[in-house]
Amino acid sequence: MLNTILPILIFAALALAAVGAGRRVRLWRQGRPSPVPLLKGLAALPRRYLVDLHHVVARDKVMSNTHVATAGGFVAAAVLMILVHGLGLANPVLGALLLAASACMFVGSLFVARRRRDPPARLSRGPWMRLPKSLMAFSLGVFLITLPTVGILPPDAGSWILALVLAAVVVWGLAEMVVGMTWGGPMKHAFAGALHLAFHRRPERFSSKAGGEGRSTGLKALDLENEATPLGVETPSDFTWNQLLGFDACVQCGRCEAVCPAFAAGQPLNPKKLIQDMVVGLAGGSDAGYAGSPYPGKPVGEHHGNPHGPIVARQGTALVDAETLWSCTTCRACVEECPMMIEHVDAIVDMRRHLTLEHGNTPGKGAEVLDNLIATDNPGGFDPGSRLHWAADLNLPRMADLGQVDVLLWLGDGAFDMRNQRTLRALVKVLRAAEVDFAVLGDEERDSGDVARRLGDEATFQSLARRNIATLSRYRFQRIVTCDPHSFHVLGNEYSELGGHYAVQHHSTFIAELYDAGRLAFSPWKGGSVTYHDPCYLGRYNGEYEAPRRVLEALGIQVAEMERSGFRSRCCGGGGGAPIIDIPGERRIPDMRMNDVKETGAELVAVGCPQCTAMLEGVVDASAEVRDIAELVADALVARPAAAAPRRSADKTTAEEVI
Repeated sequence: MLNTILPILIFAALALAAVGAGRRVRLWRQGRPSPVPLLKGLAALPRRYLVDLHHVVARDKVMSNTHVATAGGFVAAAVLMILVHGLGLANPVLGALLLAASACMFVGSLFVARRRRDPPARLSRGPWMRLPKSLMAFSLGVFLITLPTVGILPPDAGSWILALVLAAVVVWGLAEMVVGMTWGGPMKHAFAGALHLAFHRRPERFSSKAGGEGRSTGLKALDLENEATPLGVETPSDFTWNQLLGFDACVQCGRCEAVCPAFAAGQPLNPKKLIQDMVVGLAGGSDAGYAGSPYPGKPVGEHHGNPHGPIVARQGTALVDAETLWSCTTCRACVEECPMMIEHVDAIVDMRRHLTLEHGNTPGKGAEVLDNLIATDNPGGFDPGSRLHWAADLNLPRMADLGQVDVLLWLGDGAFDMRNQRTLRALVKVLRAAEVDFAVLGDEERDSGDVARRLGDEATFQSLARRNIATLSRYRFQRIVTCDPHSFHVLGNEYSELGGHYAVQHHSTFIAELYDAGRLAFSPWKGGSVTYHDPCYLGRYNGEYEAPRRVLEALGIQVAEMERSGFRSRCCGGGGGAPIIDIPGERRIPDMRMNDVKETGAELVAVGCPQCTAMLEGVVDASAEVRDIAELVADALVARPAAAAPRRSADKTTAEEVI
C-alpha cells in the first residue's frame, strides 16, 4: 500500500507546486522588463545562498544554525524522498541518508518551535505560527515511512504506518512544504527567495569571496530622454519584475523593522509592512491578513490595491499613505539587515519619484528646497556667489586659477552653514599642515544633487550632476576629498551612470592616510571620554568604518562604542530629506541617538557628517558635545619632525604614494 500511494501523492504535490510556480511567475511578470542573465544567475545561486545570505543570517548564531539544520535537512530530505519513495530507488544507503536528513530537519524544527513559543514583536504571527508544526509533520512523517526501507521495521509495517502518518506527511507536510512554496504560505519565501537571489536587480551586491564583500548602494538613474520611461512607480506593475519577485521573497522576520529609525520614532513607517503591502498589490486584495506590526498610528485592514491601481491615492485609500514613504531617512539599515537582500530604499525612492515628478506632491519644505536647487543650485536658496564668503581670510586656491592639483576639496552645501564652516576651516588647516596640494571649485561648485534625488526629483538631480560633471571635466586632479558623506556617496557612486567617474574619499579616510604617511603629528588627547557616531552614507552605504576610528586612535582617544555602532549604527535622522519633510512621530530620531550616546557615558561624540552634526547638536539638553573629526584633528596638530617616517604597515598604500 505504502509503495503504491506514496509516489502518487509525491508527484501530485510536485505537479500542484509546478502549477503554482507558473502562477507565481505570471504575477511577477506583471512588472516592467529587467534584463538579467538567467543561466549565470542560476549558476551563482548556490554561492549567493550559502555565502551572502548566510553572512547576514549568521549574525544571529542560534537562528543561523537552526536555519542550516531545518532548510538543509528539508532540501536533502525532499530530494531523497523523491528518489526513495517517488521513484522507488530504495536501498539501505539512500534510506539511511533520508533518515539522517529528516532527523536533522526535525531537530531544527524544535528550535523553530521554541522561537515561536513566545516570538519577539518583530516576527509576524498568523500563518507563521503553524510553521513549526508543519516542519515537524514533514520531517517526522518522512522519517517514519523510511524506517521499513532501511530494515528497522519489517516491510509489511508500511500499511499501518501509512495510516498513522498519511495526514501528517502528505496532507499536511507535503501541502505546506511543497505546494505552499508556490501557492502561498510561510514556505513561499523558499521558492521566491531562491529566484530573487538568482535574478537580483543588483547582482554586484553579491561577493566574489566569503564574507559578503559585495556592495551596491547607488540609486538607479531614470532615462529621462525616453518618453516611454515611467517617471517613478505609480502602480505595483511599474516596478521591474525582479523587484516584485524580491518583495514576494520577504520572510517577515522583522529584522528591518527592528532597526528602522522611523519605526522606532513612531513615524508611520514599518519597512516590513511596506514590503507586504507591495505583495498585496502584486496579487490584489487588502492588508487585512497581515499579522505583523502595523505602521505606527495606522490600523491594519484599511488599505487595498491591485497590480494596476495606484499605490498612493490622491484621494481615498490605496496600498500606502504618502507620509509612510516620506518618513524614510534612506539610511539603509533595513537593507543591511534583510537576509533576503530586499532593496527597500530603492522601492521607496521609486515611489517618491512618481509623487514628485508627476504630481509635485513633496510635503513640508520639500517643494521650496527643490525650487531653491533649480534657481540657485543650493537647497538653502543662498546666492551662489557667496559660497566662499566664510573663507575670505583663508585665501583658498581655486581650480580655475590652477587647472591641475592633487586633491579637489569638495565643500558641499555645508559651506553656507555657519556650524559646518568651522569643520571646513579645520579641514583646510589639516590639509595645509600636511602640505597637500589642493584647491576648491569655489563659485563653480553646485549642490551634488543628493537631496533632490532622495526627494524623488530625478530631473533636478541629473541637471545638477551633469553640470558638475561638465565643470569637473575642465580640470585635472587625482581625487576628490569631502567632509560630507552624502556628496562623497553621490560623486563616487551615482555620477558614474551619467559619465562622471572619480576617485572620491571621505576626509576621515584621507586624514588616516596622511597620518600613516607621517605627514601629520598630534599632541596627546587630554579631553574626556569619546564615542563615535557612524554616518549612514559613510558606513552602510560605503563600508567605511575603520578610518574614522583609526584617526581617533591616532589622537590617543579610546572610543567608547555605542551598542548600535558600525553597520548597525542608528541613523541621526538627517538623511533622505527627512528634516525637510519633517513627518511627525512620537519622538525624534536624533533624541534617540543622543540617548545612545548618553548610555556610553561619553562627554563628546565625534562625527564625520555635517547633517549628523546638525541633527545631534539640535537635541535639547544633550549630554555630550558634538565635534567633527576634522575639528579634533586640527586642535591636536603639532609641528612634525622634518623627516618623519611613515606610520603604516608594509601592505598599506600611503597618501604620498597615491598623490
